[in-house]
Amino acid sequence: MTVATDPVSGTSAKRPAHFTLADDEIAAKFPNRLRGFDLYRKMGSPKHIVAPMVDQSELAWRMLSRNYGADLCYTPMFHAKMFGDENPKYRDEQWQTNETDKPVIVQFCANDPDALLAAAKLVVGQADAVDLNLGCPQHIARRGHYGSYLMEDWELVSRLIRKLHENLDIPVTAKIRVFPELDKTVAYAKMVEAAGAQIITVHGRLREQKGHKTGLADWAKIKAVKDAVSVPVFANGNILYFEDIQRCIDATNVDGVMSAETNLYNPALFSGKVVPTWQMAEEYLEICNNVSTKSAFIRAHLFKLFRYSLPVHVDLRQRLAEARDMDEYWQFARDIKCRLKADADAESTPFDPDAVLTDEFGYRKYPHWICQPALRFEHDKEHSKSKRLLNEAQVDATETGNTSPTDQQHDLKEGNEDTGNSGAKRQKTVVDNCIA
Repeated sequence: MTVATDPVSGTSAKRPAHFTLADDEIAAKFPNRLRGFDLYRKMGSPKHIVAPMVDQSELAWRMLSRNYGADLCYTPMFHAKMFGDENPKYRDEQWQTNETDKPVIVQFCANDPDALLAAAKLVVGQADAVDLNLGCPQHIARRGHYGSYLMEDWELVSRLIRKLHENLDIPVTAKIRVFPELDKTVAYAKMVEAAGAQIITVHGRLREQKGHKTGLADWAKIKAVKDAVSVPVFANGNILYFEDIQRCIDATNVDGVMSAETNLYNPALFSGKVVPTWQMAEEYLEICNNVSTKSAFIRAHLFKLFRYSLPVHVDLRQRLAEARDMDEYWQFARDIKCRLKADADAESTPFDPDAVLTDEFGYRKYPHWICQPALRFEHDKEHSKSKRLLNEAQVDATETGNTSPTDQQHDLKEGNEDTGNSGAKRQKTVVDNCIA
């Protein structure tokens, strides 16, 4: 009798019924399909990874991110049933790629193995792998029973992954969140691996850590997963600056580091370069001139790039909110560039990227016209302080073997178009909280 990991308990048991093929049979069925570290090496051993972000990691943004050091990009999360249900409009609007978009992993959310397989088959030949979203914490995911709300349904998670592992020509990967308990987190990751996931990305936050409760990602739990599985592991969480990438690798021994929110505010993150926001906006719009991109996506990206400048130039906020076509986006970009360059010239001391000061909590004091991370707790000095110090504490804790402290604590409706309003409320909710 074949022995495998029980998808419910994570312990050794008889092979589950939905494991219809043994590993050697799967290998014989897909002799050319890459596994684990072979897949990782084929993709160039990526260290810098752009996360799947609903309505935000579209082709144009992936191209921009690759220009600044991204080694691997994920698509936005796609709804498997909508993608595969003979819905070409949804597919055409959401899924784009080209010859420069390599390597790329396509992410789906799903709760039906057959629907997931049908959708995944549509990207074979264009994607390096298909990823299962197991981390979206939004209420719509709870109602739809997908994302992080599958964390209590280990058997379904296993069946979803196994369906692809036994039937898809390209590898399956998975992106998970952590449980409050370290042992349960490790058992969950091992179950995901046993089902067939060839890469596991660990977002080191609990399902409850979203919005104002986001808090810190737990690097110790990510390290525990890395130590327990034999496939590559990517870490997601707590990356604000270029130097945080290596600190995360040192603390967790992961194979790559994924960025979501910081990438949106500073696409130059992976390069370590300090770039003016107007330059980044122009580079993005140049790409959009040649790559069809939804207006709502462009507007949302520009709001994030100019997050710290729009409160200074309030009249331009409404201009951006009302922009609908490329001519209007370019005019906005030209106007705000003129304003921001004047702001830079008016500084009493010219900006020196090698002499950036930090505040009392360790955050860098960039001028508003420089690409920089959004400080989620800038309004809460207690959390701001703990975030920087805890990042350092987690490095110390993982080096000594002690568990690091943890802060306790998608909107994807079928047929729901993004409204693209000035506050980009739907975009913000999804991107900030469904970076799964």
